[in-house]
Amino acid sequence: MALLTLMVGLPGSGKTTRAIALAAKTGALRLTPDEWQTRLFADDMHHPDHDKRHDMVEAIMWDVASHVLSCGGDVILDFGFWSRAERAGFAEKARALGADCQVQYEDVPLTELEARVTRRNEHVAGNHFVIPVTKLREWAKLFEPPEADELAGKFSRPKPSSSDSH
Repeated sequence: MALLTLMVGLPGSGKTTRAIALAAKTGALRLTPDEWQTRLFADDMHHPDHDKRHDMVEAIMWDVASHVLSCGGDVILDFGFWSRAERAGFAEKARALGADCQVQYEDVPLTELEARVTRRNEHVAGNHFVIPVTKLREWAKLFEPPEADELAGKFSRPKPSSSDSH
């Protein structure tokens, strides 16, 4: 059965490094949006169309991934997957294609993420964006680490809170 692997984490958490190693070990197709986006648009982090471009790159990557999964191939999506709902949605899409889904995640403290991103910013080479540490801190407030059920391959959409129903 085909396997979709979701690389989960914030910038600097080692997602791409782990994805590269996993792809080399398994032969899975690895799709990393930053590599495509920087090749198409350079470091456009501060461009007004950055998010729109990023969403379009991820949509094209999902088109490719869904084809590979439906043909029985394994895929690694190196998207970050910051929310539980997003991870559950991709797990549902994988199941609809007859594929399993797993999460790869390493819990890295924010102070270490900040240090890694700072080092990476000093040596930006080709397929990374310069990410201000202040932006990383904002993103960390939005990030929902995977819980034990997700790490065990069990995905469920979070129930909407009463404030979400308006």
